[in-house]
Amino acid sequence: MRRLAALALLALLAGCQEAAPPPTPAARSMVGQPYELGGMWSYPKEDFAAAETGLASALPDRASGRRTANGEIFNPGELMAAHRTLQLPAIVTVTNLENGREVRVRVNDRGPQNPARLIGLSSRAASLLGLPAGGAAQVRVVVDAAPSRALAGQLPSTERVELAIIAAPAGTVERESLAPLDGARQSSRLREAPSRGPAVTTVADSNPGLPPNPLPEQVSQRPASPGRLVLEAGSFFRRDLAQRQAARIAGLGARVEQRGSGRSAQYRVVAGPFASVAAADAAFAGALGAGLPEARMTVE
Repeated sequence: MRRLAALALLALLAGCQEAAPPPTPAARSMVGQPYELGGMWSYPKEDFAAAETGLASALPDRASGRRTANGEIFNPGELMAAHRTLQLPAIVTVTNLENGREVRVRVNDRGPQNPARLIGLSSRAASLLGLPAGGAAQVRVVVDAAPSRALAGQLPSTERVELAIIAAPAGTVERESLAPLDGARQSSRLREAPSRGPAVTTVADSNPGLPPNPLPEQVSQRPASPGRLVLEAGSFFRRDLAQRQAARIAGLGARVEQRGSGRSAQYRVVAGPFASVAAADAAFAGALGAGLPEARMTVE
């Protein structure tokens, strides 16, 4: 009876213990699968030469602690950002075209929620760039290739496929010394190459190492260069297809612009420029409502 009572007590204590929380994901390098956010599908891809223009706004996060898409800890007080398609994490340089301020940020999350925005910035990054509170600003976003490649190469990844390479078996090589032919002369001594020191091979370090985390707050000042807000709704190699696309958003004043000539000519469907961010947002919403998921806002 005592043994049964002890077993019952142990079972009761085990039931009272809380279940262990699931392990949190570790920071990793990733690209990810297509996803829908804010009524628009995005298709992530690896691009170390990306250079884009568009609108930036501050992310709504006001507290730190949540996990980003690639498993890192979000901190609004650090220089972090969200992008819809870039590999994670990536180091990018963001320039506010309206005032010339420039900072480097670590892109480690998906977003922003508003599909008319190119990039979402942590509150600290938005403050350093001088973004208006609750508003948006014209920006240029350029991927810093070297540190971004270092992150992709050194952080663990569940998407990287390791190929097993099996060496072919080496056959046995047999040698046999033959007697010299009749009449042939053998040199009494061998020529020796001049003595040289041991060969030294220098391998250049192509990996610059991981960038600091968090990134330092270094603000550069460039000349301000604001542009025009334009909605781009697709690019085609045939004019008739571009005209058909433009007709779908004719109410936005869409038109077809040709770039290049001959066989290299491309036909771009654009609308605008728009006098304000509000007008650009309204046009973007109209394009999505017309079923044009490839629409994007650019600065020209």
